[in-house]
Amino acid sequence: MTRPPLLPAALLALAALAGPALATETDSILQAWPTRKPVRDAALEARVEAALQTLSLRQKIGQMTQPEIRAITPDEVREYGIGTVLNGGGGWPGDDRAATPAQWRALSEKFQAAALRATPGIPLIWGTDAVHGHNNVRGATLFPHNIALGATRNADLVRDIGRATARAVRASGLHWAFAPTLAVVQDVRWGRTYESYGVDPSLVKRLGTAAIEGLQEGLKDGRGVLATAKHYIADGGTRRGIDQGLAQTSPADLANVHGAGYLGALDAGVLTVMASFNSWTDSTSFTPHGKMHGNATLMTGVLKERLAFDGLIVSDWDGIGQVAGCTDEDCPQAINAGIDVVMVPFKWKAFFDNTVRAVEQGRIPLARIDDAVRRILRVKFSIAMTPAVPATVEALQAPALARQAVRESLVLLKHKPGVLPLKRNARVLVVGAAADSLAHQSGGWSVTWQGRDTTNADYPQGTSLLTALRQRLGADKVVFDADGSQSEPRSFDVVIAVLAETPYAEGEGDVRITENLRHSRRHPSDADVLRRVAGRGAPVVTLLYSGRPLYVNDLANKSDAFIAAWQPGTEGAGLTDVLIAPADGKPWVGFTGRLSFPWPAGPCQFSAHEAKPWWPVGGGLSGKETKLSAKRLPEPADPQPICPL
Repeated sequence: MTRPPLLPAALLALAALAGPALATETDSILQAWPTRKPVRDAALEARVEAALQTLSLRQKIGQMTQPEIRAITPDEVREYGIGTVLNGGGGWPGDDRAATPAQWRALSEKFQAAALRATPGIPLIWGTDAVHGHNNVRGATLFPHNIALGATRNADLVRDIGRATARAVRASGLHWAFAPTLAVVQDVRWGRTYESYGVDPSLVKRLGTAAIEGLQEGLKDGRGVLATAKHYIADGGTRRGIDQGLAQTSPADLANVHGAGYLGALDAGVLTVMASFNSWTDSTSFTPHGKMHGNATLMTGVLKERLAFDGLIVSDWDGIGQVAGCTDEDCPQAINAGIDVVMVPFKWKAFFDNTVRAVEQGRIPLARIDDAVRRILRVKFSIAMTPAVPATVEALQAPALARQAVRESLVLLKHKPGVLPLKRNARVLVVGAAADSLAHQSGGWSVTWQGRDTTNADYPQGTSLLTALRQRLGADKVVFDADGSQSEPRSFDVVIAVLAETPYAEGEGDVRITENLRHSRRHPSDADVLRRVAGRGAPVVTLLYSGRPLYVNDLANKSDAFIAAWQPGTEGAGLTDVLIAPADGKPWVGFTGRLSFPWPAGPCQFSAHEAKPWWPVGGGLSGKETKLSAKRLPEPADPQPICPL
């Protein structure tokens, strides 16, 4: 078999030419990782080789090119021999957010037929960001985000969610989920914190492994989908939590902390890995290594050779354009470094032509192209193309499983004994607009990319907390007053206040350097709502929908119970399962979720390793405690002008 052009020995040889110091450093990077031996199936390899021999250079580049569905037609798939497509967040068939599973599958079948006409025997695979369920498709159950699943510590639950997500993805005719995220977050200002299971590498490894096992179960019989270990590597380790920023860490921590999830992923048989947008600087030698999309040492030397990863590496959205000397549509450096499939959503035709030209001019060795296509074919021939799942809305849904995930993920941070659970005949005042907002309940990557430009109508399968309360207690027992200005709290047995971050995804979710974690500062209307109802004759139970731990001492001091509800998804009944006493005198289970991140005691406690948080990792109450400290939480003022750098 022709090998890729940059092996560990070759990397070391090139480094030696550049100087002994660089050679030593390259060796230290490689040696930080364990070695794994490749395990190959002879029949599969023979099939891959036979298929490779049938492809022209242009067809090989077509296999490596991944356009977005809004930028390509089936006829263009056939013309260019395209081997893979994706839909981004907010990308739907016919640009119709209400597209049914049957419409998704119909488009997939058109792309597939075109691909098989261009390259007989070599199918097309379609990838999607199914990060908490099949979240781009109307009617799909949306599960709590990974930060909530981390609070459950339940690998069996995560595995089951992987299976349910795979079923939903297959129902729509797709094959590839860009999940799970294996980030070990170091600074919660990062806008993708909620995509991480926690700050403990062993927890990330355990739950990430379970997610991959669930997603890929039944790959060969049309039930499973390709999982993606992402984003390789140290996406959660950037300075100040800046998305796509600079991670400064030692080779040892790169491997042992940020790499832990990838070792589990490889053991679970993951077939695809997505490169990260971030850069890396070796903190022991202060050597900058640039963007991950151009890092041959880590992609080829470590992942493909030392760790014997035989699957494919896919770039992130236009990620090659961030490599020095590259543009979004032209980057031989990234391909030479080890990228196999290039996600070029809208500039794919220029990329295709430029890459063919680069190979013809010798700037990309043909051996590297052949290696990339072998990997792509190996992956494609490992999955059954025909789905064994009906193209129905029902196949998108797993409400009981999602409800379980909500129940197990809630973390009780404060509780006055006796407030919870609520009696089944309680009269409840509900305040906070988020109580009836499935967008706030679901967070980012929900129907759209950022998850903001949606209404409850976009979640026909969903149940908001307000609806769930009315279903459980009776509509006559529940009054909704969004801003808390129209009702008298003392007329009710309890007030439920729902506070929430505005939904966000990558980039736009970062807490900027001029901001801090004080929720009241970032969302002052929530503080106003709570102020209107606190101390006015009824206990206040506050739920916070958030994608990260936040500073909430002032809000907790106005609450008799305070619950980190994360972003629980579409099944609001999972919240009422814990808030309200069970029927028929059954015992109340209480709150079982425990923090996978420290919960800050101050507005500037961004670190995942905070020494004096309000609650440490593993913290949380059951609600069955009989004693409560009456001591108020301190409410330090925000530092001026900004948090210390």
